Amino acid sequence: MVIGLKNQPSKQLTNHIEMKVGIIMGSKSDLPVMQDAADICKEFGVDFEITVVSAHRTPDRMFSYAKEAASRGIKVIIAGAGGAAHLPGMVASITTVPVIGVPVKSSNSIDGWDSILSILQMPNGIPVATVALNAAKNAGLLAVQILSTAKPELAEKMQAYKDTLRAKVEETAAEMES
Repeated sequence: MVIGLKNQPSKQLTNHIEMKVGIIMGSKSDLPVMQDAADICKEFGVDFEITVVSAHRTPDRMFSYAKEAASRGIKVIIAGAGGAAHLPGMVASITTVPVIGVPVKSSNSIDGWDSILSILQMPNGIPVATVALNAAKNAGLLAVQILSTAKPELAEKMQAYKDTLRAKVEETAAEMES
C-alpha cells in the first residue's frame, strides 16, 4: 500500500521516537484539520504517515490499511472524518491498534453533530477515543500520551509541554491580577 506525505525523522536525531502514528482522513478536504495532528507528531519527534482512506469510496483500501497497520509499526491511528464519519469506527472494528476519532465539520455535515455522534456512539466492543470537533491537535497529543506509556523520554517531553501550558496560564493570571 502506498502511503502519502510521510514524516520520518532521521534515525540519528536524539529526539526521534521509533513508534509510528497513522493519520488518516476520509477526504483531502479534511487535511486542513488533520494537519494539526501531524504538526504535534513533528513537534514531539514521532514518526507518522498521513493519507486519505475513505470508508465509503475506498472500502478495500480502508480494510487493507486497518488490517496491515500493526504489522507496519503503527501504534496509534488517528482517523478524521466528516458527515456520516464511519472511518474511525470501521477501522477500529478491523484493527487491534488504538483508534482516535476526529469528527470533522465538513461542508455536508449537520453543523458537525453527525460526525461527532457517529464517532462517539460506538457499540460496546469497538472502542474509539473521540476528541472534540476539528480537534486533531488533541488527537495528536492523545496519541503521544499513549505512546509515552512505553517511552519514558516521550513522557518527559509531554510533561515539559504541559508544564509550558501551565506556566503560560500562571503568567496570564499574574498579569491580570496585578
